[in-house]
Formats: sequence, structure tokens, C-alpha cells
Amino acid sequence: MPSRLVCLISAVSLGSCLMNAASAAEVSGPQPFGQTYEGTPVERYTLTGGKVTVRLMNRGATITEVLAPDRAGAPADIVLGFDDVAGYESEANQYFGCTVGRVCNRIAGGKFTLDGRQYQLAVNNEPNHLHGGGKRSFDKVVWQGEKLVTPRGTAVRFSYASPDGEEGYPGNVKATVTYILGDDGALWIEWEAMTDRPTPINLTNHSYFNLAGAGSGTVLDHEVTMYADSYTPVDTNLIPTGKIDPVAGTPLDFTSPKRIGERIEQLTKTPTLGYDHNFVVRKADKLPAAAARVREPKSGRTLTVFTTQPGIQFYTGNFLTGQPGKGGKPYIYRGAFCLETQHFPDSVNQPTFPTVIVKPGEVYKQTCVYVFTAE
Repeated sequence: MPSRLVCLISAVSLGSCLMNAASAAEVSGPQPFGQTYEGTPVERYTLTGGKVTVRLMNRGATITEVLAPDRAGAPADIVLGFDDVAGYESEANQYFGCTVGRVCNRIAGGKFTLDGRQYQLAVNNEPNHLHGGGKRSFDKVVWQGEKLVTPRGTAVRFSYASPDGEEGYPGNVKATVTYILGDDGALWIEWEAMTDRPTPINLTNHSYFNLAGAGSGTVLDHEVTMYADSYTPVDTNLIPTGKIDPVAGTPLDFTSPKRIGERIEQLTKTPTLGYDHNFVVRKADKLPAAAARVREPKSGRTLTVFTTQPGIQFYTGNFLTGQPGKGGKPYIYRGAFCLETQHFPDSVNQPTFPTVIVKPGEVYKQTCVYVFTAE
């Protein structure tokens, strides 16, 4: 294993391990990937770095494929998705791989008050607003893609200009998401946004992972470690109560590795229907900090997640229905997990939570790093 990656995995935070590391990744594309139902062309790019390949679609600035090797070097596609744009535009798509915004997760009642004015957003997850709204949320629009070279290496950047009032949000927002793949299995995701009026912004990636391979059964045997000692409990509508509680003594205690299936049934009859919880990352600042690590024992594939955000949502595919995905493989109940780096849910209505309000002249910047290895 390269020494830089040893540093990355073993450290509590990235520190200086990869901050100035150059990437040897190659990027190809764009290539046609069909069109939306409105007739807008959709394109796809491919990033190749070391033994990992990542494919990206400009609809929703979406990760459509991650090919990662097991301990024997055999690659498998480990993210859920579809073979064509029609699949991503169907009801079978549950935010697979996309960029979520303007605000990820839930906003209570789809309402918030800012500078004395109340705003009403789309209620698309009764009774709440979820993942940016309905028809024109960030996951559903076609972004402008470009290849470029960043200080960290070769990358693909997607840009989108969200007009004032879109999905009920104030302000014109210019947003970018940049994907950079290193030659050591590290996929950097960097978000930036600016606005001309105060507005909430909270962006994340919503990839669904199965480290045995997408469509390879449940993820109940995956072993999870969360670098989090507390979480934000929710009410019956999955809205945070405003409290921050310790995970100790609960099925949410992943401070040491635990199988997903070990205690999940204790949560099946609760409002979350399994794991669907926001964990408070021990340390998140300007440098990405370790937030979670997942290992699939049979293949040896591991995913380690780093973030600059204060929270990470751990979700276990509780609403997957067996819908056919890539190659016709069924995406069964609890057949994948998500690790969505984020500010806390409903932060715009929770004065004790870190703010998600961005003002004119400020630049919203957040980073997530997915590191793919095998052991």
C-alpha cells in the first residue's frame, strides 16, 4: 500500500498526507449518455486512477459507476445506478449517486424563516422537504461539465446556476462540484457555491454502496466504524429534536467495528426503519477528518470517508424495493448503504446547530473524500 494512503487511513484527519499530492489519474469524455425526457443531451466522463475507475454523469452531477478491486485484484462496480438516463429519471431512482441540493436531508414542513421572511419549499417527503425539492432540485438538472487540472490533479467539474426562487429558495446560486481521483484510490469531491442573497446551502453526494458489488444481496455483513460519539435524535417525522445524544449504549454505537445486521432489527419498528441517522463527526474543520469506515469481509474491499462537514448520515437502503438496476440486477431491501457527509438535518430551523446560511460575498466550500482499498 502506498505510504501516502497508509497515512490517510491511519490518521484521525487527513492532515497534510494528500493535501498537496499530485494525481496521476486520467480523464476521458465527455461521451453521449442519452437525453432527458425533455430532450436535453446528457454526457458521461470517466476518471481512471490506479486500480479505481469512476464514471460521472452531468445530469445531477452524478457518480454512475465505481469500479474497485477486491483483495485479489478483481474489480466490481460497487455503486447503485442504471444503464441509461431513463432509469435515472424513473421512480426507481432513489437519489442514486447524485449531488443533492440546495439543501440535503429534511427541512421540517418545508418551511424556514430568514431575515424576517418565511419561505415555503416543496413538500416532497410528506410532511417535509427532502434533498432540495421536487422538479428542479440539483439531482435532477443537467449541469455543465468540463475537464480541468486542479492543484490536486486531473478532474471533472460540474457547474450549475440555480435561479432565485428555484424550488422556493431565495437568491441566485452558482454551484460547482469537482471530482478528483488520485492514483491511490482516493476520490475527492469538492463543492463550492456563491449567492447574491442570504440562502441555505448544504450539499452532499448520495451514492449507494455495496462493497461486494452492486446488486449482490444485502449489506448486513458489512462491518462499519463511525468516528462519532454522538448523533442527532429525531421525532416521528425524522426531524431532529435539537438534542445531541451519545451513541453509547444504543444500536448506533459503531465506535468499534460492528456488522450492520448485528443490531439493525432493534430499529426496524422505529421511525427510521433501520439505520437512517445523522452522526456528529468527532472533528471536522478546514481539513477533512475521518468520519466512517466500512469493510466487506468476503471481498476485503473497504471504504473510508473523510469530510470537512460536522455530520454524516448513515442510511441502510430501508426503502429499496428490488427495483432492477444496472444489468437488470435487483436492488433489494437493505442492499446498499449511504454515507452522506453534511451539515445536520433541518439546521435552518435549529438555532443550536451549525448554520447552513450562506451570505453574499461568502464562498461555501466543503470536501468529502472516498478512499477505496482492499485488505
